[in-house]
Amino acid sequence: MVKMSDNVSAAEIGRNLSESATGKPKIDSPTRRALRRFLRHRLAIFGLVVLTIMALAAIFAPWIAPYDPAAQDLVNFRQAPSRAHLLGTDGFGRDVLSRLIYGARPSLSVGLLAVAFYETIAIILGSLAGYYGGKVDWVIMRAVDVVMTFPSLIIIIFLVAILGPGLRNTIVAIAILRWTEPTRLVRGQILSLREMDYVLSARSLGAKDARIIRRHIIPGVVAPLVVHATFGVATAILLEAALSFLNLGILPPAASWGNMMTAAQELVILEQMPWLWLPPGLAIMLAVLSINFVGDGLRDALDTTRSH
Repeated sequence: MVKMSDNVSAAEIGRNLSESATGKPKIDSPTRRALRRFLRHRLAIFGLVVLTIMALAAIFAPWIAPYDPAAQDLVNFRQAPSRAHLLGTDGFGRDVLSRLIYGARPSLSVGLLAVAFYETIAIILGSLAGYYGGKVDWVIMRAVDVVMTFPSLIIIIFLVAILGPGLRNTIVAIAILRWTEPTRLVRGQILSLREMDYVLSARSLGAKDARIIRRHIIPGVVAPLVVHATFGVATAILLEAALSFLNLGILPPAASWGNMMTAAQELVILEQMPWLWLPPGLAIMLAVLSINFVGDGLRDALDTTRSH
């Protein structure tokens, strides 16, 4: 009988048996290791499942929602939850459940599109500042410093008030104020990567700067940028909710979780009609928590200092 060493894990034994059975050693790539670490993060998996359900509900809203979210029934307004309306109706007789499902569309869209917009700006400006340095770096970093001195929420409200409410202007306003932090992140990563041997080799072989940045440097900043973008989506959803709550974001009759919360401004509704504000509030909380859980999982999975 073979006595196993205490420091040999069951996972290693399983991998060895698998390799001996197939005759081919399994390549333990960084991607495989990152995926294993992510799948072991239970809260991240929970968050991913919740976000998937929300995204599918938003995509298939016309087939899932029981009513037209803008249809009004002034006879049965502010009706408590019932069989006909599972989450009740609002002050205009609109079905709360239908508006909650349709409200996922702008709320999630703002988070994803605003982050995609300002992360793209950050990649471009951060790459230029980090790779070229000198005057280019000075100009970009001073612009970052100036924008970062502004109180974000106040300036976003000011921009939306000028541009006008709506989905597109909300995305633009958030992107204008949120590009600075990822730009600094990209710049810092590139400052360390540009002196790596493989970058110096590519430069000595005559590769153009654009190719070096695109093929050799940008991939090195993807991991921290993905984690940052994930948390940025949660922040953008909260900003959209705040703007819509103030009637500066998505305006009725279009449904969003933020403008559904405007009903909470009345004390009588807060105390006696929780079905009007509790569902969108819980939806925002659950979406933000789920995104943060996924961000935590990605941060742990992409941490190259971890061995398992």
